Amino acid sequence: MKYRDDIRNVAIIAHVDHGKTTLVDELLKQSQTLDGHTQLQERAMDSNAIESERGITILAKNTAVDYNGTRINILDTPGHADFGGEVERIMKMVDGVVLVVDAYEGTMPQTRFVLKKALEQKVTPIVVVNKIDKPSARPEHVVDEVLELFIELGADDDQLDFPVVYASALNGTSSDSDNPEDQEPTMAPIFDQIIEHVPAPVDNSDEPLQFQVSLLDYNDYVGRIGIGRVFRGTMKVGDQVALMKLDGSVKNFRVTKIFGFFGLQRVEITEAKAGDLIAVSGMEDIFVGETVADVANQEALPILHIDEPTLQMTFLVNNSPFAGREGKFVTARKIEERLMAELQTDVSLRVEPIAPDAWTVSGRGELHLSILIENMRREGYELQVSRPEVIEREIEGVKCEPFERVQIDTPEEYMGSVIESLSLRKGEMQDMIHTGNGQIRLIFLAPARGLIGYTTEFLSMTRGYGIMHHTFDQYLPMIQGTIGGRHQGALVSIDTGKATTYSIMSIEERGTVFVEPTTEVYEGMIIGENNRDNDLTVNITKAKQMTNVRSATKDQTSVIKKPKKLTLEESLEFLNEDEYCEVTPESIRLRKQILNKNEREKASKKKKVAE
Repeated sequence: MKYRDDIRNVAIIAHVDHGKTTLVDELLKQSQTLDGHTQLQERAMDSNAIESERGITILAKNTAVDYNGTRINILDTPGHADFGGEVERIMKMVDGVVLVVDAYEGTMPQTRFVLKKALEQKVTPIVVVNKIDKPSARPEHVVDEVLELFIELGADDDQLDFPVVYASALNGTSSDSDNPEDQEPTMAPIFDQIIEHVPAPVDNSDEPLQFQVSLLDYNDYVGRIGIGRVFRGTMKVGDQVALMKLDGSVKNFRVTKIFGFFGLQRVEITEAKAGDLIAVSGMEDIFVGETVADVANQEALPILHIDEPTLQMTFLVNNSPFAGREGKFVTARKIEERLMAELQTDVSLRVEPIAPDAWTVSGRGELHLSILIENMRREGYELQVSRPEVIEREIEGVKCEPFERVQIDTPEEYMGSVIESLSLRKGEMQDMIHTGNGQIRLIFLAPARGLIGYTTEFLSMTRGYGIMHHTFDQYLPMIQGTIGGRHQGALVSIDTGKATTYSIMSIEERGTVFVEPTTEVYEGMIIGENNRDNDLTVNITKAKQMTNVRSATKDQTSVIKKPKKLTLEESLEFLNEDEYCEVTPESIRLRKQILNKNEREKASKKKKVAE
């Protein structure tokens, strides 16, 4: 069997924030790829604005570097489980993975998640223990943890025999020794291990073509672009090929353009051979998992599995009293077009119309959906969204709901309250580990609906010192009753107008206020959180009566507390089922679905009678 020794295909996988993207930057810098004039910005692969701000990778991206005559195709994958659909498909495109693990934090829930996907596809692993320069680094323990995780996930003997490189991606140093003093300013040990350990692709370019689409891109000039790997044969520009659709139908088309990857650029090429990772245009309705084959030999590759959504929300046209003031795109047609455009590239998303101006949008988690909303908001869209709900399924006649594996690192003093709060949300403790320095690691299995809205409570309970990560684990029989949700009621405006300092002062003792003086509010808008568990209607627009009588306390200045500003994620977590979050390019407002107080009370009575 012939192999293409001049090429290697690897994916970089890791838990969020363990340094994947920074490592890819260094590999780019230190290979013979970029010319001397290219100034590489920090985390160059995170090209989307939200990725740069939050320091997370959302979309998988590919680059290629040249090292001593070998082309290494590198895929930088997301670490968040919400974007796990991407990780799974990428494993099909590569022959090896570089697993990056933080030298202090060790293996985390997403490390487990991404590694499990890699081992299932039988790819060859290389472990990089990153951030070796941290004073708190404990490389020996971390390598033991990684080995335990490999064994737990059922790795075979070849996979267990993984090479380890110790590195500091931020400083651009690495070495084969776990002593931080042996670090050298080079990435050569990583490159050498990739070339030595990752298998070269099989060279069967003289056989009939087979190319499978693993990722999608979209471009206004050429339309849909399918990114994937040539598993067999050769593809040339101008070739007539057969696209084997997921539903079993076959469409013929001409390859109009082929792009290869080099450094941070996509380069047009005229042909690609087995083992190459390429992007192809010319097909209007190509989809992930479909096979492009030779017209005379129509053999489809096994269909790629795509994780099903676990969370859904209702997206609606904004119909609040302030609708259309701040957004550029406010109509149902515009919102639907945008959601349909998102489906072109995001295969884990589902959109179903439920009314002329409402859609059910399902995704892999709160982060997945909130990033879509944030992108739409920045593009000038105006919309309303409902509270996120988990998607229930029936498995063998039993009603099931998604459960998540939750890992919490917290100082020991907060351990009791964390365990108690998660037990109330029907979480079951699986493990408890003392990680030293007064820190405890807790592992729970908890229903996903119990975790909606838990982050804010968790952070205030641990005074911000706690770290929580959770990933989808499995569907289990549904737990009866309501779980989680908000304990406090809302403070709801009874009037339309501008909030005044005078009113805010009188409302402050009732709860936490979300708006500043002079903020415009409307009837039915949520302007704060009540201290008690019921909703309270308040007048926030009342001004102080002016009289000609002097007050004894006249010279005292009115001082109000700083209002609590909610981010988009916090707003979605705050929502109850009778509330909406109104999202515009300028503002994020919370409101009751029924704005009028009397109508709200009538509806609530009807609901109680019905129950």
